[in-house]
Amino acid sequence: MSRNNQSVLSQFLLLGLPIPPEHQHLFYVLFLAMYLTTVLGNLIIIILILLDSHLHTPMYLFLSNLSFSDLCFSSVTMPKLLQNMQSQDLTIPYVDCLTQMYFLMAFGDMESLLLVAMAYDRYVAICFPLHYTSIMNPKFCASLLMPLWMLTIFDSMMHTLLVARLSFCENNVIPHFFCDISALLKLACSDTSVNELMIFITGGPIIIVPFLLIVMSYARIVSSILKVSSAKGIHKVFSTCGSHLSVVSLFYGTIFGLYFSPSANNSTVKETTMAMMFTVVTPMLNPFIYSLRNRDIKQALIRVICNRKISL
Repeated sequence: MSRNNQSVLSQFLLLGLPIPPEHQHLFYVLFLAMYLTTVLGNLIIIILILLDSHLHTPMYLFLSNLSFSDLCFSSVTMPKLLQNMQSQDLTIPYVDCLTQMYFLMAFGDMESLLLVAMAYDRYVAICFPLHYTSIMNPKFCASLLMPLWMLTIFDSMMHTLLVARLSFCENNVIPHFFCDISALLKLACSDTSVNELMIFITGGPIIIVPFLLIVMSYARIVSSILKVSSAKGIHKVFSTCGSHLSVVSLFYGTIFGLYFSPSANNSTVKETTMAMMFTVVTPMLNPFIYSLRNRDIKQALIRVICNRKISL
């Protein structure tokens, strides 16, 4: 099919979630509450880090970027899902679908890269505490973040352009609530070997390598803390890394369950559930994980509220 003929396919059909019609309104309220919680929680983290000078450190610089990424990541899918549930109109224009896929990949990739940057920050803080400020200086952190954002933009743009060159036949039904690249490749009626090859090539640097680096960082951290005889010191190290480990487990657990498990074993319901965990639940839980387990965030919130009361 020629590229001109592809314009006949002007929209896709998002099947959404397998929810019985009588429960649509209940789940609509639930997902709306989850989305508002995600937005509010991540905004609070970002605002606290901006306003409180005590949080102007490398760890919280990375955390603010993670919160921004989570906020945008959830906002790419949830408004469309809520709109579809309310209007019962399951269509999404072709251009909007590719746009959604682009931002999903960009912010998803960024979260993976930010998690490894945060793991490196914890590794330096625990294994080289005396050299932490000299290693994790503002210039180094900025020079680390800029390439990460550029890499995610390039990677998502490349995959989007590769999908845009594909031809699609009459079948335009996507068995998801968002435009997932793997679902789009299954609908294509032209050769997708280049797309699959690039996914395989870029999947390593974006997903596998960061995960292995995180594992290596924590292996070095564990090796370091085993040399500490003080139980108080060990507890302090685990409390410092606990929030990051929880976020890493949530993120990579759903990623591997959704994209790296054998497709033959994945039912549509299972894939949709894992996708919901990845795009909705994880961005919502991240602010709670960091705020509930983080004394600095709690103290910053108290300081900001107290300063606000004094100014009023």
